[in-house]
Amino acid sequence: MGTNEIHVRSVLNKHKRRDDWFLDDYSINPYSGCSFNCIYCYIRGSKYGGSMAETVSVKVNAPEVLKRQLRRKALRREYGIIALSTSTEPYMQIERKYEITRKLLKTILKYRFPVHILTKSNLILRDLDLLSEIDEKAILPMDLRDKLKHGVIISFSLSTLDERLAGILEPGAPKPKERLETLLKCRDEGFQAGVCYIPVLPYLSDTNEQLEEMIVTAKDYGADYCMVGALTLYGRGPSDSKTLYYNFLRKERPDLIVKYESLYGETFQPRMEYQRKLEDRAKRICLRHGVKYRIVT
Repeated sequence: MGTNEIHVRSVLNKHKRRDDWFLDDYSINPYSGCSFNCIYCYIRGSKYGGSMAETVSVKVNAPEVLKRQLRRKALRREYGIIALSTSTEPYMQIERKYEITRKLLKTILKYRFPVHILTKSNLILRDLDLLSEIDEKAILPMDLRDKLKHGVIISFSLSTLDERLAGILEPGAPKPKERLETLLKCRDEGFQAGVCYIPVLPYLSDTNEQLEEMIVTAKDYGADYCMVGALTLYGRGPSDSKTLYYNFLRKERPDLIVKYESLYGETFQPRMEYQRKLEDRAKRICLRHGVKYRIVT
């Protein structure tokens, strides 16, 4: 992947309503594109980003832009949880050079906003010093103060515990075990942290036995919570997630093509019946093992 340096006019996205799962009121994406190159990424071909380019764009002026935007929000007392990141990895390899995420966190700390870090990377360990200060000083939204005791939430994303499968589907990302070990280190430092098994892969990581292994493994590594969600597949272009994922199936598991065509049809998500059953199964397994399902219940 190549790299572009770009300038942006805005970096803080205000949501119409808070996300029920991730609790974010705002989101920030320090980069556009992603070197982790997960073939199932929902950004590929979706309305949120179109096809992912072969280039990562660095929003080099994002920290300065965020200062202006957060200053206004803080003056109005419009505090809310900021998600880093919703459409790219905030701790991909290029962050070691540019430190855009770290600079953004310094501004977030200055204006005392809470954050939810969504990552697959162990590079987050570099910023635990800043995150610890944010955790202590952030001003939570009024309606979450009785439900949350932390100004920082850290979620590690996994789709499978199978290292070979992860290597094919998430070629640029750290191995699942590395993510879990990073989770444990964050928990040992006192952070609220958990696992997003999103996306669970139909017929590849979604059996009762696999879900139980995933949730028990998360618990063993100290996860405060688990979130489980189905695979979405967008687009029809050559670099869209549906195209790339079906190419993967044709090469690795051609026996599943018919099942996927039945499950997805012409839509981007599996049938609602499948989604409901997946959530019900995940909830029951979490309950059985004493793991919180979602961040707040």
